[in-house]
Amino acid sequence: MNAPLRILLSRAAGERLGGEIAAVLGARAHVLVGPERGVDAEIAFVSRDVTGLSTKFELQPATQAFYEAMEGASALRWVHIHSAGVDRPVYQRLLARGVRVSTSSGANARVVAHSALAGVLALARHLPLLAAAQRERRWAPLIGSGLPRDLDGQHAVLVGWGPIAQAIGRLLLAFGLRVTVVRQQDRAAGEGFATVAADRLHEVLPAADWLLLACPLTPATRGMIDARALALLPAHARLVNVARGELVDEPALAAALESGRLAGAFLDVFAHEPLPADSPLWSLANVIVTPHSAGFSDGNAARVERLFLDNLRRWCAGEELRNLAD
Repeated sequence: MNAPLRILLSRAAGERLGGEIAAVLGARAHVLVGPERGVDAEIAFVSRDVTGLSTKFELQPATQAFYEAMEGASALRWVHIHSAGVDRPVYQRLLARGVRVSTSSGANARVVAHSALAGVLALARHLPLLAAAQRERRWAPLIGSGLPRDLDGQHAVLVGWGPIAQAIGRLLLAFGLRVTVVRQQDRAAGEGFATVAADRLHEVLPAADWLLLACPLTPATRGMIDARALALLPAHARLVNVARGELVDEPALAAALESGRLAGAFLDVFAHEPLPADSPLWSLANVIVTPHSAGFSDGNAARVERLFLDNLRRWCAGEELRNLAD
């Protein structure tokens, strides 16, 4: 008799999905296990509640326990994760040993795009300055040289062309910006978009009003926005990063923002998370800092769970899994 299929997931995820998992598996015997059971699972589902407030740099005890259960499972064959990126060290170690890792790429693409656009609009309309004036109970209309520039016709350089970048690109076009997509493949991004290969990034930076980062963290993209790249941007340009903090030389960015060499930034991700309390980025008037939350929404968990359940059906049927990481 075949042993039951063992699926590692959080207690909360098990309570939500137990019936749906059973419906997908049909007559196949299975057992849902948590990290405290120490069972050698074959499948793991890393839902948002597993990672909680943990980052890839600092782990809460519950997250650490779940990761240890995954890595200690010698029978583990497949893991589905709630995020779009696989740059957490635990996922890299699992991939290195041959475990298949599927992501939830696309589940929060629209939400992240909305956050990126909110950053563009807030910076374009000088909302940080207006918010500071409000806190001081100071009437401070934007006049003269402080007038916001029209967004219509401005040039956005968008790095990446996955689901998030594509959603951002469509929104930027709708707001009248011209968009140049920078992507690894030397292939046109589509109607309405100019496209250049990643090795030509520096050629398009001098004409950028906005530089938006929405690409994965890879050896090729790590540190790509360094002091040289920042120096190529016009002084009126602004940076939006909803990808990974390690794409950017953070000290060089802080220096450019402090000196006025760069006009502003909307930053949801950082080289180290949580962002240290002594980082100058917290207090700069031309910077909006958010705690890696651009993709958070009340509908995201359900979309992630649908992806996991669809992949579970595919796994049982011997079909190719969606969003498999390299």
